[in-house]
Amino acid sequence: MHEVTRIPNQIKTSFVFLNVLIALLVTSCSSTKKIIQKDISRLINYNAFENQFTGFLLVDPQKKDTLFNHNANKYFTPASNTKIFTLLTALKSLPEKIPSLKYITRNDTLFIAGTGDPSALHSYFKDSTSIAFLKNQGNIALYFENFQEEKYGPGWAWDDYQYYYQPERGSFPLYGNVVTLFNSPEKSITPDYFTDSIINLDYALNREAEKNIFYYPVQREDTLEIPFRTDTTLTRRLLEKLLDKKITHATTMPAGKKSILYSVATDSVLKRMMHESDNFLAEQLMILSSSMLSDTLNFAKARDHILENELNGLEQPPRWVDGSGLSRYNLFTPKSMVQVLSKLYAEVSRERLLHFFPVGGVNGTLEHWYGADTPYVYAKSGSLGNVYCLSGYLLTKSGKTLIFSFMNNHFMTPSSEIKQQMQAIFQGIRDGY
Repeated sequence: MHEVTRIPNQIKTSFVFLNVLIALLVTSCSSTKKIIQKDISRLINYNAFENQFTGFLLVDPQKKDTLFNHNANKYFTPASNTKIFTLLTALKSLPEKIPSLKYITRNDTLFIAGTGDPSALHSYFKDSTSIAFLKNQGNIALYFENFQEEKYGPGWAWDDYQYYYQPERGSFPLYGNVVTLFNSPEKSITPDYFTDSIINLDYALNREAEKNIFYYPVQREDTLEIPFRTDTTLTRRLLEKLLDKKITHATTMPAGKKSILYSVATDSVLKRMMHESDNFLAEQLMILSSSMLSDTLNFAKARDHILENELNGLEQPPRWVDGSGLSRYNLFTPKSMVQVLSKLYAEVSRERLLHFFPVGGVNGTLEHWYGADTPYVYAKSGSLGNVYCLSGYLLTKSGKTLIFSFMNNHFMTPSSEIKQQMQAIFQGIRDGY
């Protein structure tokens, strides 16, 4: 007979205590989750959300637990929440520094092609890497035919051509593809190539639709950025003025391995794009990403590569037509937003990742919302007429990091009312979970 091993009473007591403790913890977590769900449901059914379309998904990535789900699999116009997908694309596609030029030398001529680098002489980055490089070259031939894309994205508002947030896309942007004007402390025009194109007139338009004729009254003192119409001739002339030399227009690019010139740190462009919700940077980052796949610059090439390789597991694939979210053709679900945010959270270091996102009450587009003594909302907002979306990360007082996407479409009330209710919901989650 085998001797029966007896478990001491002290150990039995410990087992019982441990089982009771686990049961209490499970019950406590379940109770906390139910309270959170009840509070969110109460607030989300408030009048502010009554006559609109709302979707909200909140997950705990550590527990892989869905804390709240309301219309998370429905499609919404995301506005600038689209930039979260652009962020992932750039992080997966671009090196540490922005590729600025591709070039190859044949005989006595340097052939160059743009990659879509938005930083060249940009008012924020003020980068002159490509200009300094080209000043030291002899004969230069500039190739434009690698850009196989429209200047504007599908569904962009045709009458927004004159506003700073909708510059044209291109392979070789300079000055952010905008004219910068201000009168204080003295009159300034950048680039000064357009000095004779500025008309001192208080007019309803900032610029003529089809011409680079701009309106800026002398009594105005604030800084105004106006997109200019781009074309190959203008780009060549701007470069010729900068380099003080003639540049030829190449109709073909020589075969062979191209060298790459790099400019500013990629992370600096990504942060600026996310914090300021900069549409131009977002669009150019998608073009840049396509330049890493081939010599053809095309938004769809970068988008399709990411969807087919990095995001082939999305449960609700998006209708994704631009990099910025300017288009109302874009359609994304809260679930797909959370899936991408979860992928970023799993694959990018926490400090670096949160560095990209605007901080509630601190900076960027969230400077005046979701404030607290200790920041708790790190998220990307998205705004269009009758659209307000917010997706990102929420830090609770208990030390948890939650991932969320809160999307609002078709509301007729002021967006401030929507934000106030969202703020109340986020505060409750921060304090209660």
